[in-house]
This record gives sequence, structure tokens and C-alpha cells, in this order.
Amino acid sequence: MTRKSLAKFILVGFLWGIPYLFMRVAVREFDPSVVVFGRVVIGAAILFPIAISRGVMKQTLRGFKWILVYAIFEMCGPWYLITHAETKINSGLAGLLVATVPIWSTIYSSMAGDKTVWHAKRLMGIVIGFFGLILIVGIETISGTADTFSVFQTVLAAILYSTAMAIILKGMPNGDGVAINAVAMTITAIIFAPSALSNLPTEMPSFNATASLIGLGVLSTGIAFMVYFTLIKEIGQARGSMVTYLNTAFAVVLGVIILGEPLTFGIIAGLPLVLIGSYFASRKPVTP
Repeated sequence: MTRKSLAKFILVGFLWGIPYLFMRVAVREFDPSVVVFGRVVIGAAILFPIAISRGVMKQTLRGFKWILVYAIFEMCGPWYLITHAETKINSGLAGLLVATVPIWSTIYSSMAGDKTVWHAKRLMGIVIGFFGLILIVGIETISGTADTFSVFQTVLAAILYSTAMAIILKGMPNGDGVAINAVAMTITAIIFAPSALSNLPTEMPSFNATASLIGLGVLSTGIAFMVYFTLIKEIGQARGSMVTYLNTAFAVVLGVIILGEPLTFGIIAGLPLVLIGSYFASRKPVTP
């Protein structure tokens, strides 16, 4: 990996680690539907011109049915679930629970016929990751540190993320990532528009809440997707997926430093296990 690619890798890790902080602040004054609507409108406004300039929109729209399903599983479901969950749980915990995506993706690969999932190291990763997840969920909920329903909402979001990836890789394996996500964000905006417009704040939101919503759309949705798809062209999808571990660390650290969230025993005990498990579960064995 070149220095330029490494810089992009770290940048994406930060941009996808900070949205949990943005959501936590924004949702204090904005309804979750408004947060989702706002971020996808801004994100689509950034990505659409790029996709159009590449001349790939016509080809991308041929796979509209795949993008529609992808939008529901990648954005409509997870982004609402996580945003709603963050009304009651810390941003760091949300980011950590979403880090289980590689584990769910590995299970999907197995169901789709990927026999490498049964390799010893990948199986070990699944077991370690699930043990870490059980520790987090068990300790956080039993101790009363986190709302149980919100925790499971976030885990469900991680499962939906992995489903979305399986869907789009099957239907549009060679599709342009920027164009696909620009269309998916537009679909999501249309779906959320009625709810968002009927749940607008009755009072002027604070600067922090407004800035967080804008930051969520500009940095963590528009620019993050743009940089990520540039990155994977340079280092490949497999290595690019490793950014999951970096953005999880950013999510936890930023929550503690900026929002003053507690570094709970559940997070301390489960974080390394989830990250280690996700790493091994997602690594295919090297064939000689």
C-alpha cells in the first residue's frame, strides 16, 4: 500500500468512524427520519455529479431493481435503526456493534456456497467474534448500561448491512460504486421524505445539532463513499474492507474523548474479541 493509499485508508476510517458521534448529537434535536433524510440528500448531491461526469448513470440504472433492494437493506433499514438506537445508547457502542458486519457477511458467503468459510481460522474468527458480541450485549444490558432494544436494533442493522453487500455483489458485481450509492441515496430520500417532512423540529435546532447533521451528510456520506471507492480501485475490495476495524476504533475513541462517553467494561471486554474475530472470519485462506 502506497503512502497515498494509506492516507486514504486512514481518512475513510475516520469518516466512517465519526458518523456515530454525529448521529448521537443530531438525534438529540432531530427526529431519526430527519437525520436519515438529511444525510442522504446531501450525500446524493455530492455523488450524483461525479457519477454523471463518469458517464455511468445510464448503465447503472439498468440495475435499478438491484439498487432498490440494496437501498432498503443498506440505507433505509440500517441508517434508521442505528440513528434511532443512538437516542438511547452511546455512539461508541453503536460503532462497535456494527463492527460485526464481516462476521455476518462470512456466514452469508457460506450459505452462498463459499466453502472457504469452513477453514479453521475463519471458523475460529466467527466463534471469537460471536463470543465478543455476546459479552458486549450481555454485560451492557444486564448491567443496565445500555438499552436492550437499542442494542438489538444495532445488531440487526449490522445484519442488514451484510445482506445489502451480498445483494449488490450478486446483482451488479461490476457496477460503479459511486453511481450505485448515488441512486440508492436518492431512493432512500424519497422513501423518508414524508416522515421527515412531518417530523421537522418545531424550534430552531442548535448549532451543534445542525452542524452534526451537515457533517454526517457531507463527510460521512458523500465524501466518505467517494474516497472509499477510489481507495478500493487502488488496493482492492479485500484490503479495503479492513477499514471496518479502523472506523470502529475511531467511533469508540471519539465517543469517549469528544462526547465524554464512558468506556464501559462491556466495550473493554468485547472490543478486541469482535475486531479479532471479524478479522479472521473475513480472511480467505491463501491457496498455493
